Amino acid sequence: MGEAPLPDYCVFILRFLIFAAAHSLFAATGIKEIIARLCHGEPRGYRLAYNLFSLALFGWVMAAFRSSPVLYFAPGVWSLVMYLGQLVCGVILVDCLRRTGAGDFLGISQLGSGRAEGPRLVTDGYYAMVRHPLYLFSTAFLLLNPVMTAQWLLLTILSAAYFVIGGLIEERRLLAEFGDEYRRYRQQTPFIIPAARVRRPHSP
Repeated sequence: MGEAPLPDYCVFILRFLIFAAAHSLFAATGIKEIIARLCHGEPRGYRLAYNLFSLALFGWVMAAFRSSPVLYFAPGVWSLVMYLGQLVCGVILVDCLRRTGAGDFLGISQLGSGRAEGPRLVTDGYYAMVRHPLYLFSTAFLLLNPVMTAQWLLLTILSAAYFVIGGLIEERRLLAEFGDEYRRYRQQTPFIIPAARVRRPHSP
């Protein structure tokens, strides 16, 4: 008698954890330094390859469910309102990437001569609201899905937890990179959840 297969949600969670571990591992400064030593400099296509690998791995995660029951759906006009909210979140995410450098984020800029200028700490726009607007509005996009399936709910919960952990790890790198400038920004700007009143960081 063969063993019973794992339920879809268990497979999904396991795959997501593998994705999260791989995504964080290959983004770690230590791993990139090792690769740079082996290749006598970080390969120009590293960031692009990292993004493509992450995209393929995420597709593998989403393929875990053979079928996913619908938990609820927003009726009538509320469905349109939620889709509109997702559109707004998408526009904000694009604007955040534009401010920090979409070419660098996607790995396209590195294929040429690399960065035209040194790294710059972005504290304006939505970065004056929270330190990690990409994580905030990505979570909002997931929550605003008008058709909530078991798979999508699991994705939302796991992603929100990963965003918090990833944000904390990312801040260690930003502190090492920007020092007191980032320390002042962190003291004046909320982490992911917006405050009722936000003070804009002062220029150093």
